Amino acid sequence: MKNTVKRFVFVSGALILAIGIVFTFTLLGDQSSGPISGALHALGNKVIEIEQDYLLSQREPIRSKELSWFQLYRDDIDRLKQPDTIFLGVYDNNYQSSFEHILKMEKALQSNLPFIQIYTAWGDKAREQFPMMYARTIYDLGSIPLITWEPWLNDFKREEHNLPAVDDPNIGGLSAIANGDYDFYINSWANDVKSFGHTIFIRFGHEMNDPYRYPWGPQNNEPEDFIAAWKHVVNSFRNLGVDNVIWVWAPQPAHLKYGEYYPGDEFVDWVGVGTLNYGTVASWSQWWTFDEIFGNYHHWLDMFNKPVMITELGCLKVGGERDEWFQDAMTNLPIRYPNIKSIVFFNDDNDATTLNKSLDWSIVDDSLSCSVIRRAIDETW
Repeated sequence: MKNTVKRFVFVSGALILAIGIVFTFTLLGDQSSGPISGALHALGNKVIEIEQDYLLSQREPIRSKELSWFQLYRDDIDRLKQPDTIFLGVYDNNYQSSFEHILKMEKALQSNLPFIQIYTAWGDKAREQFPMMYARTIYDLGSIPLITWEPWLNDFKREEHNLPAVDDPNIGGLSAIANGDYDFYINSWANDVKSFGHTIFIRFGHEMNDPYRYPWGPQNNEPEDFIAAWKHVVNSFRNLGVDNVIWVWAPQPAHLKYGEYYPGDEFVDWVGVGTLNYGTVASWSQWWTFDEIFGNYHHWLDMFNKPVMITELGCLKVGGERDEWFQDAMTNLPIRYPNIKSIVFFNDDNDATTLNKSLDWSIVDDSLSCSVIRRAIDETW
């Protein structure tokens, strides 16, 4: 009861502070840009940071101790580039307000998750800068941040950065990146990653071979533009002495043409690929098994001789039995696909990125799916 009261008082205080921040933004209107906006954003982050610290301090036993086995890998980037085990991970869309869903997910799976994924777009907005606070929280939890870094180019103030005025900056955007137009942003990120000082995975420009999904795809760029942009970004980090990044190259499996987009062994550490079963939620989808989604293409990925990461593993409930799908996916997985060295669960309960409606991929409250995943790992891994 005492802890409940303390929690109520803490959350109430944080809520009042957050309301004050929103009220201040409202009063300032357009004047809230610049230093004032930055200060208020930092204050808002501090509320979340205090909340995360409280959450961590109340969790017993401390999660980082439960992941002590992972320290052998987490602090050894060479070992992570040639892993001898499979690392589980998760993306949870609620992480910006709390990591409680991730901890709940671990309880449901009866396993701590070494990789925690977040998504960040490019741009001038505060949320598009290197997410230092979340990276530190993930590290303090005992895990490694996996950042999907998406080169949307719409959110830059072009005049401020002396960028040429264009109708759509995403058309030919990768060539502009390769030519150094966005070095002010890339170098800022690189310096922040260096300041972070711990290993981090970066998945840059994923699904670059898909002409329908993202603006950095082949509808706006040539394959050689992607390769040039990738190399430029990696070299920019290296030239600034940033040596704590593992680079994840992640094509869309169904569109093939992998080789045309591959930057080369010295620029790629892992190969990543999403594996999402949309079921019958849309006219273009049906109930595909894990083997049909991933297995039909894995030999193309294996030819790069890099560890493979399932960057988004998920299944909707529409069109079949989700627990059976996960059981089939996870059973004997290391034997069937020995190059898979990481599986990141896509625990998004409000995904509006594909259809004009929200999709729920979350399994944190799906006890049946979580139990079959746990059983498959215990019995066949």
